[in-house]
Amino acid sequence: MEDKLSCKDELEMQGKIVNWCSQVEVQKHPSVGCFLTHCGWNSALESIPSVVPIVPCLLWNDQVCNAKFIQEIWKNGVRLNVSESGVVERYEFSRCIKIAMGGSKEGKELRRNAKKWSNLAKEAMKENGTSSVNL
Repeated sequence: MEDKLSCKDELEMQGKIVNWCSQVEVQKHPSVGCFLTHCGWNSALESIPSVVPIVPCLLWNDQVCNAKFIQEIWKNGVRLNVSESGVVERYEFSRCIKIAMGGSKEGKELRRNAKKWSNLAKEAMKENGTSSVNL
């Protein structure tokens, strides 16, 4: 993969290119402020303990339902809107990331809810927590 990138040196100055990494470990890093995801069920669940707002960018299938939970039920993310032509425009990415990262009332609520769901997940996983008791 890296051999095919014509701008690898320029990209390496902005970040790190790897073949694989643990999504959960990346999300836990303190420099991560939000999680842009296709919103598969694994990604949706793995993002909860990370305490960061989610920006779902849907492709198909279960992702629509997962994004609905994130935006409307858990309220820990803001969903990208698709244009009439079926494309997510650049300004839409910017809008959602600014909300998730920003100091607006909506951004603060997303982060507050992300923390709430993270705490609930951690409590559920403790010994005698609901994840083991209800299983």
